[in-house]
Amino acid sequence: MAAAAAAGELAMLDAETLALMAGGPEAAQVAVCGELETFKENVRPLKRGRNVGLLNRALKAHADPAQRSALLAERRRMIEAIEEYQGEDPLQPWVNCIKWVQESFPAGGESSGLVVIYEQCVRAFWHDERYKGDLRYLKVWLEYAGNCADAEVIFRFLEANQIGDGHAVFYIHYSSLMESKNKLKKANEIYNLGIARKAKPVEKLETAYRAFLRRSTKKKEHSEDEAATDDQPVRRFGSDLNHGESRGHHAENSHLLAKPRVKLQRIDVNKPISVYKENSVPSQGLARSKDRTWNTLGTQADRNKENSMMPAKWTSHKIPQKVGGRPAAPSSRVSSIEVFVDEECAKEPAPPQVPKSTKPSVLKLREAITRNLKKETELLKENPLRNFPLSSLR
Repeated sequence: MAAAAAAGELAMLDAETLALMAGGPEAAQVAVCGELETFKENVRPLKRGRNVGLLNRALKAHADPAQRSALLAERRRMIEAIEEYQGEDPLQPWVNCIKWVQESFPAGGESSGLVVIYEQCVRAFWHDERYKGDLRYLKVWLEYAGNCADAEVIFRFLEANQIGDGHAVFYIHYSSLMESKNKLKKANEIYNLGIARKAKPVEKLETAYRAFLRRSTKKKEHSEDEAATDDQPVRRFGSDLNHGESRGHHAENSHLLAKPRVKLQRIDVNKPISVYKENSVPSQGLARSKDRTWNTLGTQADRNKENSMMPAKWTSHKIPQKVGGRPAAPSSRVSSIEVFVDEECAKEPAPPQVPKSTKPSVLKLREAITRNLKKETELLKENPLRNFPLSSLR
């Protein structure tokens, strides 16, 4: 019986616990994930899950500069693979690079350059008819929209250029955005448009639409209940129900609440009023000064006499002038101020010279440094279509 109970308890344990208890080769694989316990608050979850090996390597880069340099070099190679691709599906290297960056930079943020890669990818194929109905390309757009401050401009762009309008996920994300902005009418129209176009899969779209209708109905009922509650009088402790009853209540009990009248004393007009005086002050202290300088303010001209002087030419001093033209300025000046350079920056090697590329977007990614990526990421979050031509924003 005891052996059976112990076997039942072991069956309830998960694989990682069993591996640690066994102490076998699996235990070493589980122990490799120890970096996650230290930096797990910096890991953004992915819907598809994460590669444990890449995740552990990426987390070690927080404390190991060599690991971080290796990650940056690998990202540069992934970007070069995009430029060197000669196959029939140029979108696939972009998808591979995006997935790798998501895995290798689990914290995300501006230093990963993910937002810039999203923007470069969608801008490279927005006019290509092959990818307007491609689900991979649409998912890149949706991930880019999820990193922007206001994604509505992106969905309008996709709708105007007919990108992804055959997939249900486009209408679901667009309607969810409108619902979060409390634009329920617009969200309902988007759902109906997707169902009318029979966006695939239709069953998924219809299920999301029914859930939206339930949520919107509950919101309306909740708002109606709040409006009805506001119309009813609120009884508070120690107060009356409403103002009308309050007035009547006060009228009935006015004889109880009235203060006793104070009887006024009659003042005798003929009796002189006594004025209170403090200790008498010597008369010599109150003697008025004979100096009457401030008894009068004077005329307006006397008060403005500081401003009555007229400007005149300055003739008291002459500046000596040199004869002949001015000497030419020296061609180069040696600065006497020594510019401070941090030790880490001084030891950092110069960036390698990147050959010119026919694709300006790829060249920008290859030459980008962390500071430039952060600045570009902030600009793209505020205006995600800032680098698109005006002809595309119809």
